[in-house]
Amino acid sequence: MITTHAAASRFKSVVAIGPIIRRSSTTVDSSNKRPSIAPKPSINIKHIRDNPDLYTQTCIDRNYLTQKENPQRIIQLFKAWKQSQIDAGNLRQQNNFIQARLKILAAEPGTAIEEQDKLLLKAKTLKRKLYLVSSSETKLNEEIESLAAELPNLTSQATPIGKEPEILEYVNEWPNVSTTVNHVDIGTNLDLLDFAGAANTSGWGWYFLKNEGALLEHALVQYAINVATKHGFSIVSPPSMVYSHIASACGFQPRDQGGEQQSYTVAQPEKWKQSEVDFEGKPELTMAGTAEIPFAGMKASTTMEETALPLQIVGASRCYRAEAGARGVDTKGLYRVHEFTKVEMFAWTSKGKEVAAFDSMLAVQKEILQSLGLHCRILEMPTTDLGASAVRKIDIEAFFPSRRSKDEGYGEVTSASICTDYQTRRLNTRLKLASTNQRKTEFPFTVNGTALAVPRVLAALLENGWDEEEKTVKIPDVLHHWMHGIKIIRRKSS
Repeated sequence: MITTHAAASRFKSVVAIGPIIRRSSTTVDSSNKRPSIAPKPSINIKHIRDNPDLYTQTCIDRNYLTQKENPQRIIQLFKAWKQSQIDAGNLRQQNNFIQARLKILAAEPGTAIEEQDKLLLKAKTLKRKLYLVSSSETKLNEEIESLAAELPNLTSQATPIGKEPEILEYVNEWPNVSTTVNHVDIGTNLDLLDFAGAANTSGWGWYFLKNEGALLEHALVQYAINVATKHGFSIVSPPSMVYSHIASACGFQPRDQGGEQQSYTVAQPEKWKQSEVDFEGKPELTMAGTAEIPFAGMKASTTMEETALPLQIVGASRCYRAEAGARGVDTKGLYRVHEFTKVEMFAWTSKGKEVAAFDSMLAVQKEILQSLGLHCRILEMPTTDLGASAVRKIDIEAFFPSRRSKDEGYGEVTSASICTDYQTRRLNTRLKLASTNQRKTEFPFTVNGTALAVPRVLAALLENGWDEEEKTVKIPDVLHHWMHGIKIIRRKSS
């Protein structure tokens, strides 16, 4: 059950998103026409119309100020849409009368020729008017759904309003680390990282992992997948390239609220842009910023069985982010990069079971970070930090000795989000309920969480495991199995 805090006093009962059937659909990304192969979204327009203040306040709380007028605009357009239906009904009624009269006259050949001509002329005029009204109705409906698609999901009662997160708990004790040497210096000194070479090949925001650094990446991935599968997750290897309309349906837009470019779009040859068959062309492709996108899209336009839920999957993938931030302590080295390896968890659940899946992901995250020996804090993230699809998000931040001057040394290493039916409605992923007849379907809820993002965790391990006197890094015990017997990383001899 989801509502906004500020609206709770005005709405006595907590509301949830329910099903609705619309006559036509439009794209989630209103800037582009939805390809014919794209899933047909089913956004709950009626719930927005019935609770405009709730959605407006949600936009304000989450800093979606451009969209805060959308609910009222939807109501206005819906009134116009209803009037167009009335107008169309009147025109059809007149046309039916004319057709009935013409049928009678046709049974009497040679009579009332003048009346027939007048009726035929009037029928032609009515047909033109009906076409215009129907076209207007279609455009109104498309604009309504486009505005609805721009709105973020509602917000959980557990989510703090504003910009400040709530600290829930800590993982591991505060580390006895006096050094502030950053992972870039450590990695360069031990021949684990090469940013200069990557700058030559790809530019700023890319990197090479070398020697034990590359081994650490694979060890972290294997360990994270091992922990997740022990918790009941099935392993899946996803594609890194997805249709742009799938990313958009998951709540990922090419640009953020500030207009900053977020994703990489694949350039298309001219011959792809318009197909000789359907004149539509091949849909645009995007490099996925997270495996959450292909995972969610895997069940697009399908109907799942309730008895098969929860369906929990985990997989490693390369992730691509166009915006890596301005240079500084917050983006130094591996902390914010354009391409990285991440192990992602994803789940489909029935309504009411999403919190259990959310807690399961948090348990995996805590087990991994605790066993790696990293001191972390767990945060309930505020409204301004939620993505469009999430109703609730928890981040875990690890302590980085080199970041003491910023955020008390903490930096995000994992997150987990509940998205209710935001993604499944836009992806047309349906759920056949076990307790009702076969025609009854709902929309499953989705939950996602990072099991492990390699660059930041690797950076935290280098900084927290650094021995300034010996110039070495100690590898956590749980990773030894995948490190070819290496327990200590030392400087290479010349």
